[in-house]
Amino acid sequence: MKSDVDINSIPCSGKNYGESVLYFPANLPKTGREKTGENPVEFTHGMDYTIYEYAKKAGGETVASYQSFAQVYDLFMDNIDYDSWSVYLTGLLQEYGIDDGLVLELGCGTGSMTERLARAGYDMIGADLSADMLDIAMEKRDESGLNILYLLQDMREFELYGTVRAIVSVCDSMNYILEEEDLLQVFRLVNNYLDPGGMFIFDLKTQKKYRDMGETTIAENRDEASFIWENYYDEEEQINEYDLTLFIRDEEDGRFDRYEEYHEQRAYPLETIKELIRESGMEFIAMYDAFTHEPATEECERVYVIAREQGKQEI
Repeated sequence: MKSDVDINSIPCSGKNYGESVLYFPANLPKTGREKTGENPVEFTHGMDYTIYEYAKKAGGETVASYQSFAQVYDLFMDNIDYDSWSVYLTGLLQEYGIDDGLVLELGCGTGSMTERLARAGYDMIGADLSADMLDIAMEKRDESGLNILYLLQDMREFELYGTVRAIVSVCDSMNYILEEEDLLQVFRLVNNYLDPGGMFIFDLKTQKKYRDMGETTIAENRDEASFIWENYYDEEEQINEYDLTLFIRDEEDGRFDRYEEYHEQRAYPLETIKELIRESGMEFIAMYDAFTHEPATEECERVYVIAREQGKQEI
């Protein structure tokens, strides 16, 4: 749907915020007719959300990360035991007294974890940089009837109306932050938007995980879609790159459309993560081998990091 409507006139609301509010990135065009290349900006909107996406035909050309992949992300992630994962995450939250209240998930993607945390009793906000992933998350919300607020935001500059009891991030979303100064900025924003003593829990893939992946090619074929994943890890730069070629069946004519995406992730030494947390003003609490309470080492493939807000006082 193309629109000439100024975004400031589109109503949106969020439970627990007390008034209608939604935040947009600073570079969001002011009207639906501003151009990006040959295509106008398209808006979709609903009862309590407004999102935008830059329309771009992707017939075999490279598109932004998680644009075409969003269509089949859940299909190829169906081997992930989100239920057990959410039990582990909620267990960590409860250990530090977070049994309910507002919780933000950064890098929420298609909302698989956000939905589970909402069902566990948390008032959830999900933020992600991909409008396509959020579109799917909101379709899930429509089906489940859960009251979740989704925000289209870059975690390096996210904004909230107020503070929250906890912030979480899973599925190695933090590895997508490629520069230390940007990761430090994320941590500072987290500390700013947490309640006094609020908790921050996130996971990371480790240097060992990326080294083990190395230079490899992975392929998978399904009836609805197929992919080829070409992976390369630059150990000196600590950057993992992968080129993703997708073949997605068109529901109308049955033909497969080809899409390509390019992704980068950064491997951080564990000590660097601890130092950045402390530099951001937060208190470093613990780092576990994923899905355990065993102290993390450089031999772990995925770790969970726990930090606590510092600097605010209860009113």
